[in-house]
Amino acid sequence: MKILDSILSQSAYTADMDLPLDQIDIADWLFSLPEAEYKRCCEPDHIAAGTTVTDDGRRMSINVEMIGTALVVQHYVAEEAGKTYCKMNSISDVFTPAGRSQVNVVWELIAEAVDDKTSRYTNRVTAHPTDAFMAFLKEHKMSFEEAAAARQAAGSDHNHRETPKFAASIARHAKAKALGTAA
Repeated sequence: MKILDSILSQSAYTADMDLPLDQIDIADWLFSLPEAEYKRCCEPDHIAAGTTVTDDGRRMSINVEMIGTALVVQHYVAEEAGKTYCKMNSISDVFTPAGRSQVNVVWELIAEAVDDKTSRYTNRVTAHPTDAFMAFLKEHKMSFEEAAAARQAAGSDHNHRETPKFAASIARHAKAKALGTAA
């Protein structure tokens, strides 16, 4: 489905968290994230979120959000889901003013130690065109370069705004777990 080696957009932003790396569990946060908390992490862009599993039992995170002028429904399947690294892969439905298409989005959530009291969260998002996306461009007489520039601008803006809020949410979740309270 993905056009190998073609990148439509890519961004990575970081934010520090005031807690040691061994207290962080990104997978636990991601797969127990309440929808209201997801919405708070990038208002007004984040619309809905939930979790489910694929037919073969792999964990999924379903996210609905606005990225620029596109409504995006992401079906993130966990390729790797650990305490300090999650790699999620989605063939995402994209609804634009010009119509519907799909892109392949890889979302990496990474935590690393800065020192014994501080961790750094990195939110990396890479979008690849799909065959459906390339057909959409051809049908609408748009160049890949135009589409990539628009997606890069919108995606980077969105990621830049959500990263510090995701980091704060991950930290709150970790602190609540340590205290034995709900996140």
